[in-house]
Amino acid sequence: MNFNQVVEEIGRGVDVAGVMAIAGGIGLAVLVASGRLLRRRPQVYRRFRQEVGRAILLGLELLVAADIIRTVAISPTLESVAVLAGIVLVRTFLSFSLQVELTSRWPWQGGSDAVDVPVDSKQSEQPSGSIGQDPT
Repeated sequence: MNFNQVVEEIGRGVDVAGVMAIAGGIGLAVLVASGRLLRRRPQVYRRFRQEVGRAILLGLELLVAADIIRTVAISPTLESVAVLAGIVLVRTFLSFSLQVELTSRWPWQGGSDAVDVPVDSKQSEQPSGSIGQDPT
């Protein structure tokens, strides 16, 4: 087995890991959401969306890594690098969009990576109103 074949196999392995991360993450999210629905937990849909989004983000990162491995190591021509740049650009935009959707804020706005979702109904009973408004 020569170098190109080894790198191609590594790229395929990372591709498979990316697809499995997406499929497995979605499957796990469905199972967890089903359990939460059966126990009548609050915020089931919101948490489900966050878990699916995280699975997709992880899978996209792995798929981009596989593309980089194959393109840079096997055929670093100007055309293949340009195609890789296009693929990375699209996948980066998707990742960025998903991250904004999951956290409800721009990436440059500091803070934690995930939105806190209340785990019981007592925590979810908070006064309504706009942020920054005086409650009186």
